[in-house]
Amino acid sequence: GGADPALPPGDMYSQDGDADEPEWVKTEREQFVEFRDKNRDGKMDKEETKDWILPSDYDHAEAEARHLVYESDQDKDGKLTREEIVDKSDLFVGSQATDFGEALVRHDEF
Repeated sequence: GGADPALPPGDMYSQDGDADEPEWVKTEREQFVEFRDKNRDGKMDKEETKDWILPSDYDHAEAEARHLVYESDQDKDGKLTREEIVDKSDLFVGSQATDFGEALVRHDEF
């Protein structure tokens, strides 16, 4: 059976007749066994899922700030100019890091 046209490509992985599983499947399986399934019962319970989606050591503000700089810093100098922010204003207005655009109004540095 070929690929189901109703399914989007990408993360879908089908085992029909494919002995060589993709590298990401192997990696995911190892990640699951090593880190995600902490009690080794073969399933992810509520706590294990929460740790996976929202790791306690994950700094959301920093990650969001890095994302904004990465996406907006066109000359990749590590700094954002007014022009770079204006060019990507939709990104900033849609971001929790700027309180959905509110911070842009309040801060002189913007």
